[in-house]
Amino acid sequence: MANRINISKVAPEAFEAMIALENYIANSGLDKKLYELIKTRASQINGCAHCLNMHTRDALALGETPQRLFLLDAWRETELYTEKERAALALAESITLIASNDVPDEIYQQAAAHLSEKELAAVIMATVAINGWNRIAITTRSPLD
Repeated sequence: MANRINISKVAPEAFEAMIALENYIANSGLDKKLYELIKTRASQINGCAHCLNMHTRDALALGETPQRLFLLDAWRETELYTEKERAALALAESITLIASNDVPDEIYQQAAAHLSEKELAAVIMATVAINGWNRIAITTRSPLD
């Protein structure tokens, strides 16, 4: 594969803005494992190998189980995820797929019922951030770390 642009070197201010968003989310109080599940699920939907590789390793390092990571793509079909996680994953998926549909009231209300307002904001921003990172990594063909 041909080399492509390195955003962090060419536009460090833009890259630092993405890092600032990550820092906000990391300090928002959102459960770290849930954050990794959101990042992994959005990366599965978007087909981002770079981010999948990174966030599954990060999740494992936080104590996430391999089984839950292996089955994340089919989270609706298993009881391995809490109601809070399920609500956050449904919202993250809906936001990730927003081009094909809006975020239905039912999905938003379910998330709002299981998350505090601060957590809800963090889940929304986490989903926005990982979708941005996916698009950067895929476009620039970021190699696996």
